[in-house]
Amino acid sequence: MTAETARLASLVASARYVLWDLDGPICRLFAGYPAHQIAGELVKKIDQLGMGGLLTEQERSSDDPHDALRGVHDRRPGSDLVLELEEWLTRRELQAVPKARPTPYADPLIRTWSSRGVRFAITTNNAALAAAAYVESRRLTDCFPYVYGRTPNLDLMKPNPYCLEEAIKAMGAVPAATLMIGDAPTDLKAAQQARVAFLGYARNEDKERILREAGAEVVVGSMEQVLDVLRRRQGTAFM
Repeated sequence: MTAETARLASLVASARYVLWDLDGPICRLFAGYPAHQIAGELVKKIDQLGMGGLLTEQERSSDDPHDALRGVHDRRPGSDLVLELEEWLTRRELQAVPKARPTPYADPLIRTWSSRGVRFAITTNNAALAAAAYVESRRLTDCFPYVYGRTPNLDLMKPNPYCLEEAIKAMGAVPAATLMIGDAPTDLKAAQQARVAFLGYARNEDKERILREAGAEVVVGSMEQVLDVLRRRQGTAFM
């Protein structure tokens, strides 16, 4: 057993509550409706509203629609414009759900881990409506009684620990027994601020490098690694 595998086993063993990011660890939400396409449509909408001047060039060209949304929020916090754009993005995320692609091994891992009595919540920067719709589409609703996502107050998005802390309170969880699974430095920072352990998921080398440079100590490239730990720990094979 390598040192990192031992650390992974320790994280799994100590977790009684798990906070899951949605896009990455559970699924690729934008597999069929690419995020860069949504980002471009959002920038076009902002231009059509006569507010394109609020965006920097980086925000205009980003593949992540959250960048343009945050940009408008930074310059017009609490405005009706931000509310309109956030609602628009929520609708696009809901449209992406039917074509979302499950992360390999995530579904069996979720069902197996949940069956061991570990309690789950989703803590995502995507809309809670989209997260709830996705888990319902996979018949995983019973595994995720708590879903926390983006609110119109974009200051509360990760790396702010707000959604993590709300989930912890709702579950009656103890931070020392709670694990966050995420695929971005914002997830790691939120976990650190909420004082919970962190497990990084990276589907490619670039994402792994970014997570490790941000300070993630344990990063898996496949959810199968976590499922294997559960199998060994319970002494039973997944069927």
